[in-house]
Amino acid sequence: MDMEQLMAQAKELQDKVASAQEKLAKTKITGMASGGACIVEMTGKYDLLSVKLREDIAGHSAKEISDIVMAAFRDAKSKADSVIDNVMGDATAGMPL
Repeated sequence: MDMEQLMAQAKELQDKVASAQEKLAKTKITGMASGGACIVEMTGKYDLLSVKLREDIAGHSAKEISDIVMAAFRDAKSKADSVIDNVMGDATAGMPL
């Protein structure tokens, strides 16, 4: 393989990764906890879009509310991790970055 061909492949990979990153930035992922008492939305780049709390959560202690919000965030992050793995895996054809 000559240098020109190698550079062309590198450019193609770079373009695919950039496209995948754009897709992740536009992808919305939802996590929830306590039966929907807290819903967290983020992008596939972990940018937090919203945190929604049901009104009936107000009767809980601050610690309980914090735990519920954290659980919803972890749910969203876990889902985002899976989406990222799939999208970046497709873009890189399984090559480790």
